[in-house]
Amino acid sequence: MIPARYSATRFPAKLMQDLAGKTVILRTYEATVATNLFDDVYVVTDSSIIYDEIVNNGGKAIMSKKEHQSGSDRIAEAVEHLDVDIVVNVQGDEPFTERESLEKVLNAFKNDHQKEIDLASLMVEIHDWEEISNPNTVKVIVDQNNFALYFSRSPIPYPRDKDAGARYFKHKGIYAFRKQALLDFYKLPMQFIEATEKIECIRYLEYGKRIKMIETHVEGVEIDTPEDLERAKRLWK
Repeated sequence: MIPARYSATRFPAKLMQDLAGKTVILRTYEATVATNLFDDVYVVTDSSIIYDEIVNNGGKAIMSKKEHQSGSDRIAEAVEHLDVDIVVNVQGDEPFTERESLEKVLNAFKNDHQKEIDLASLMVEIHDWEEISNPNTVKVIVDQNNFALYFSRSPIPYPRDKDAGARYFKHKGIYAFRKQALLDFYKLPMQFIEATEKIECIRYLEYGKRIKMIETHVEGVEIDTPEDLERAKRLWK
């Protein structure tokens, strides 16, 4: 499932911007389909413009209600009555989505015989302090078994001791859910910390869900700003 909102706060209509001859959302949809990992791929959107863009180019799309506050809410509405076990959320602004990373996320569930994992997601190590301190970059810290402890727009951990050798990980916007965990999310109200950070996966932590983080070395470009779009165009070439 690819949640796709037209009116993004930082970069309105970013999903309909041109990226080497096709829109960002169509590039993301085609990249996800091309992994050949899924029974079905849908764009879930509140926008008739995005819906028509996908359907008119031979893809599958679902119209959702407009009042959803997060991509997870939008997806939960779409899958509530579908017969599925694992639902994967690929962000609509990830045109460089590729098979290797998605396969790692899915494999986490194949090896989870005790069903300890409610959802799985990706993280990539970052070294540039400008990126580490950038609030548009969501950081994650994990325990010794790579379960998420917290997500933040601030640098975490804070390097009070500069010689402590802290590693910093950026959260990549790809999730895989057990269907029940996703439906639980849909029914639970937003709490203070999620509302403060504006990071939806914090809601899972606040309600005791367990998020398995898998490290990847494939970063790509998430298109949050016009500058990101220009970087994506250069990378595409």
